[in-house]
Amino acid sequence: MSVATSIELISREAAEQAKPGTSTCNDDLAKGPWAFDLPGEPSYGPGASMDDTAPSSTPVQGQLPAEYREAPQEELDARIRAAKEKLGDKLVILGHFYQRDEVVQYADFVGDSFQLAKAARDKPEAEAIVFCGVHFMAETADMLSSPEQKVILPNLAAGCSMADMADIDSVTECWEELEELFGTEPDEDGRIPVMPVTYMNSSAALKGFCGEHGGIVCTSSNAATVLDWAFERAQRVLFFPDQHLGRNTAKAMGVPLEQMPMWSPRKPLGGSDEQTLNDSKVILWHGFCSVHKRFNVKQIEKAREDYPDVRVIVHPECPMPVVDAADESGSTDYIRKAIAAATEPTTFAIGTEINMVNRLAAEYPQHTIFCLDPVICPCSTMYRIHPGYLAWVLEGLVDGEVRNQITVPDDVSAPATIALERMLAAKP
Repeated sequence: MSVATSIELISREAAEQAKPGTSTCNDDLAKGPWAFDLPGEPSYGPGASMDDTAPSSTPVQGQLPAEYREAPQEELDARIRAAKEKLGDKLVILGHFYQRDEVVQYADFVGDSFQLAKAARDKPEAEAIVFCGVHFMAETADMLSSPEQKVILPNLAAGCSMADMADIDSVTECWEELEELFGTEPDEDGRIPVMPVTYMNSSAALKGFCGEHGGIVCTSSNAATVLDWAFERAQRVLFFPDQHLGRNTAKAMGVPLEQMPMWSPRKPLGGSDEQTLNDSKVILWHGFCSVHKRFNVKQIEKAREDYPDVRVIVHPECPMPVVDAADESGSTDYIRKAIAAATEPTTFAIGTEINMVNRLAAEYPQHTIFCLDPVICPCSTMYRIHPGYLAWVLEGLVDGEVRNQITVPDDVSAPATIALERMLAAKP
C-alpha cells in the first residue's frame, strides 16, 4: 500500500479502528496538494517541514486547472501514459527515491540526487526533462543539461526547507566575516584558509558561490570523498546547509567535535569566537532536514527491543546520536543497495523518508522492513508533486507549451557548473 493511500485510509475512522495506533503527522496530508497552491503566507505544506519557516521567496505554484484536480487516478494514469507515448524519446522523466509511488511509477529513471544529476547530463536526446523531485534538483538538471533542453518541475512549490536555511545573502555575510578573520593567503603548503562546500540540497546561487570561491558541491554518497578533496586544498571548510551530514561525515573521518563549531547566521561570528574558529576544521551551518530530524535514539531502542536481530540503517542527515546508535548510515542509494544485497531474510529498521521505506518493503517481501518513525510524515515539499501536476505539464508539452520551466541564469550557472563538475568527478 502506498503512503498516499495509507494516509487517505487513516483519515477515515473505520481505517483507524482496523489499524489501531497508525497515524500521520498532519491530517491535511489527505488533501490534494492544490489545496495549498493559493497565494498567501508562504508555507511548505503539510508534512515533515510544515513547522519550518518558509521565506518570502518561496515559489507559489498557482491553482491547477480543475480538470486535473478533479480527475480520478485512473483517468490521470491514462492521460499521463498517452502523453508519454506521444512524446517518446523527446521526453525523460526523472524521479527521486522520496517521491510518492503514484508519481514515481512513470519515471524513466529513479535515484538519489547524485544519480539524478548524472542522469540529467546523460540524456542529450531528450528535449524535455520532467523532474519529479524538488526545486534545487531541477536547477541542477538545468545546469548539467544542454541549453536546448527544457527542465520542468511539475509543481513549483516543491522546494526544500533545508535548502532555504542557507541563502546567498547570509552565506556571503558569513564568508566576509571569515575572510576578515582568516585572511586570504594560503599557508606554506598552498592551502587556502577556508573553502566553501555546499550540499546538493542548496540553491543554484550557493552552488555558484562555491564555484566562484574554489569550492565544491557534495552529496550524501560522496561527502567523505569531497571533504578529502577539500582538506587537500584548504585548512578548513565552511559546510552548508546541513549540519548533520557535515558533522557525521567529518566525525567518521576523525575530525574531533571541538573542531566543528556551528555557524548560526545573523549572530556575530556565527555565535562562536575567534579562537574556536581559528582552531576549527569544519565550520557547520545551522541547517537540517526536517524529515531526518524526526528520528531519535528511543526509536532505535524500541526497534531493538521488538526485533533483537534488527539491522538499523539511517541516513547521515540524521542527528549524530541517531547515526551513532545505528548499525550503519549511508545515502539513499546505500540503503537500497544494502537491502538488495541481503541474501537471508532480515529485519531492517530504516531511518529515512517513508515513501522510500515503504517502496523497499514492497520490493523485498522476503525481508521485514519498516521505518523507525512510526508516524507517517513524508517530505512535505516532495509530496507537493502529484499525478495531476505531472499530467498537466506533459499534456502541455504535447500541445507545444512548456509549463513550469526551471531556468538558471548564465551568471549563476557558469560558476555553479564548475562546482558541480568537481562533485561529479569526486566519485566515492
